[in-house]
Amino acid sequence: MSSVNRKIREHRSLTIPSSRYAGSETDDTHALTRTPSRDSGDNQGEQPTLNHRLQHTSSILAIALGDEHIYAGTQAGEILVYSLKNYERLAVIDGHRGSVLALTLSTDQSLLLSGAGDRIVNVWHTKPFAQAYCLYSTYDIGDVFCVSYSSLTKTVYLGAQNTTIQWCKLGEPQTKSSTRDRALHPSLRDDPFFDSKGPGGSRTPKPADAHVTPKHATGGQTLEISKENAKHFAHFGYVYCMLLLKEGVQETAGREVLVTGGGDGVVKLWRLDATNGGIQELFTLDDGREEGHSILSITVDGTFLYSGRSGGEVDVWDLETRQLLRNLKAHRDDVLSVCVGGGILFSAAVTGFVRKFDRQYQLKSRFEAHKGRVLAAAFTYAQRRPIFVTGASDCTLAIWDVSDCMASPTAASRTSDELMLEHLRRFVSYRTVSSDPKHQLDCRRGASYLRTVFKNFGATTEMLPTKDPLNPVILAKFRGNPAIATKRKKILFYGHYDVVAAENEQAKWAADPFTLRGVDGYLYGRGTSDNKGPIMAALFACVELAKDQALDSDIVFLIEGEEECGSRGFEQAVKAAKDKIGDVDWILLANSYWLDDRIPCLTYGLRGVIHATVQIESSHPDLHSGVDGSAQLDESLKDLVSLLSTLTGKNGEVMIPHFYDPIPPLGEEERALYADITNSLLQRNPSLGSPHAVAVGLMRKWREASLTIHRFQTSGPDNATIIPRLAKAAISIRLVPNQEASTVATALTAFLHDGFAKLESTNKLTVAIDHQAEPWLGDWTNQIFQTLEEAIMEAWGPIDHLERRASHNARPKLDNSLRNGSAEADSSYFNAKLSPTTSSALADSSSAIPPLQPLTPLAEMTSRLAALTSPTSPRSSRSHANSLSSSTSLPSSQRRKPLYIREGGSIPAIRFLEKEFDAPAAHFPVGQASDHAHLDNERLRLENLYKARSIFKKVFRELPKK
Repeated sequence: MSSVNRKIREHRSLTIPSSRYAGSETDDTHALTRTPSRDSGDNQGEQPTLNHRLQHTSSILAIALGDEHIYAGTQAGEILVYSLKNYERLAVIDGHRGSVLALTLSTDQSLLLSGAGDRIVNVWHTKPFAQAYCLYSTYDIGDVFCVSYSSLTKTVYLGAQNTTIQWCKLGEPQTKSSTRDRALHPSLRDDPFFDSKGPGGSRTPKPADAHVTPKHATGGQTLEISKENAKHFAHFGYVYCMLLLKEGVQETAGREVLVTGGGDGVVKLWRLDATNGGIQELFTLDDGREEGHSILSITVDGTFLYSGRSGGEVDVWDLETRQLLRNLKAHRDDVLSVCVGGGILFSAAVTGFVRKFDRQYQLKSRFEAHKGRVLAAAFTYAQRRPIFVTGASDCTLAIWDVSDCMASPTAASRTSDELMLEHLRRFVSYRTVSSDPKHQLDCRRGASYLRTVFKNFGATTEMLPTKDPLNPVILAKFRGNPAIATKRKKILFYGHYDVVAAENEQAKWAADPFTLRGVDGYLYGRGTSDNKGPIMAALFACVELAKDQALDSDIVFLIEGEEECGSRGFEQAVKAAKDKIGDVDWILLANSYWLDDRIPCLTYGLRGVIHATVQIESSHPDLHSGVDGSAQLDESLKDLVSLLSTLTGKNGEVMIPHFYDPIPPLGEEERALYADITNSLLQRNPSLGSPHAVAVGLMRKWREASLTIHRFQTSGPDNATIIPRLAKAAISIRLVPNQEASTVATALTAFLHDGFAKLESTNKLTVAIDHQAEPWLGDWTNQIFQTLEEAIMEAWGPIDHLERRASHNARPKLDNSLRNGSAEADSSYFNAKLSPTTSSALADSSSAIPPLQPLTPLAEMTSRLAALTSPTSPRSSRSHANSLSSSTSLPSSQRRKPLYIREGGSIPAIRFLEKEFDAPAAHFPVGQASDHAHLDNERLRLENLYKARSIFKKVFRELPKK
């Protein structure tokens, strides 16, 4: 039954004998023949670290690892392609109509072979992704469980459900099938069971898409495997696994040998004919047991062969003597994968557990890799680090760092990427919530940890005290080349280690907010984006420059712990330590996000803010409206509502006299920046609205002051009959450059008192200014912004202007008022009711790199992947992609420059630092619009973290030379 066969790999109990532990989903240590052993000084018993987890919508049945990519076959017939560097999904290949049960790479990794439950073997070019060949057999072979490829003879080998091993040499003209014969091609054949005639000669109609070719399985040569190229009854059972062996067998004198395992419990080795690729049996490895538990997986390490069996056993064979050395009772159920790397044997089973054995086959440790059946696993070295990858029925791939598990001679030194992630992981674990007194000690511990990191990497550090109980400020200095001490420039980097609260009592977070998790190319955890991730990127930029002896400037870090509470105590601490800090040439911070998820940005302006509390209090106590309510009674809440209603007029216009007078008009250069922003956003998503509406919506948030009423509070019980004695409201005013916070605060207080006097109320008004921060406007044409722009362009390379596939609108045209710098703003600016261009809308309408949607057009994937692997070079794959699919709409243009944006939020420290040190500041956003900063499930894209470090390195290296 083909529908059942597609799931054979996922549920072996349908096709193989059950073990005495069948049905058990646990992996109890007591069921093993030996218990885990730990030797003194031996780190092989350590548990692996979960680096990242990649989620999908169907089970992962097969894995192949290249130098740069992870390939995963799914139950839905897809092949997923992930980056081994940042774990982002690069492509989704719709390649089969059945479950992908086997994946393997050619020796040079230029070809990827896939076998599936649709009785097809596809051969794919990996650069660019395109189908090269489609292989099929004229026999009804059932599921293709395993494939191998000989690069020497260009021959494909497959093991099938019908007990055959078949082979096909690629590119031979006589094997090419020019047409699809219904009687031969698997996609067109009738199924012997489902398409058979029932009583009365009737037959169930086939689904409408029964003969539809998978979306990307087109364009390659279709090869029919010759009937002579088949070894029938190669095993007396399904051929579950195979691999090619180049050495270790004396009889072959260094020539390739095919090794296969089957449902008959036997491992066979086959000599290969160099002329036609045919196979001839060399010898058999059989432990002689009558029951013959199936061989489900095999791997080879030198002259030793390991086979995973049904029933939870792993056999160890010596290929030179052909002796069975060990029989390990590894698991309580079927062992679907065995891997060897770094002197460790990894076995994975349907129980979801993985076990580790050393070279003496002692059990060292066990860990639960998945909440489901582990169906595939693979081992490789990525960036000189050992990586173990597992895939399971829980629809996830797990990437494990097993470097701590290796014996010391094989362990490599940690890379900068790993060190940065490890320190970020520990940094995030500190609950540095500045707004909650119960976390005061956590804040101090987090600050102490960060200071230690700075010190360990060579910085001089000091804790700048603040007024108790406020958190201290960390001062850290990386000194540049001592040979040019008198000429060294100084860059001040500002950041904050405190975070907003992240309680998970209502389970809105997917996991503990203070445990860093890597999922689908993102790092999740409170503070990853705001602001612990950017701090680590800047810190490691200095570390790498110092290591390379390329740091020619002094980099000063000021990292405070009260930013989320309005930078309490920061100004006083900095002023007191100004002599220790010294002169500063430039100020840099990275404490915000892109406008969308696609285009890097530079921020040149922030609004300021005034937070105030307006309170009206009566002399009488809380009253009952039915007993004491009358028109002559001055009610505090009515007075408050009446008073606050005078603050704003139509369309939110603030009514404070001369409020708008200091605000400069929109200049021609800045108008051009808005035109650039609008053009970029609408190229991706025309449904955002008209260019004018989008631009005006952004201007209103960024360069227009606004007033907001946040909440009301009243005294007395919370019921509908009370006349409260006291009523108060929290309000804020967002200021724009040229508006002085102190001046506006005075004007607000005066306006409210004047308005209250007009009410002639007997109640008492109190206006309290709780917090104020100055607005900031940077010069986006100065050296630091230009250096940042160059660094961003170098790091990110060309950026596609991609329209969403659901939209077929023409490219939007900007209206003249935005395109022409000399044109006046439209007269409807203050009168039109426009939909707000919110950050969530912009994030939802964009995608960072290829959308995580199934069935991505192959030509589009090709173009995007080529751009990702070579970000600074022209996308040479574009012409090839066009030749693959002329109907695919590729990007019509590319941009390299970042967007220059302003923001509606406020950062109190930036304008203060500019004034205090008389130095220009620049703001470099690291995260994306969808980072969920201050919200549940805050995250930071791993690629953004790596790119930020590269950008900081270039700025720290190049800016002092200007």
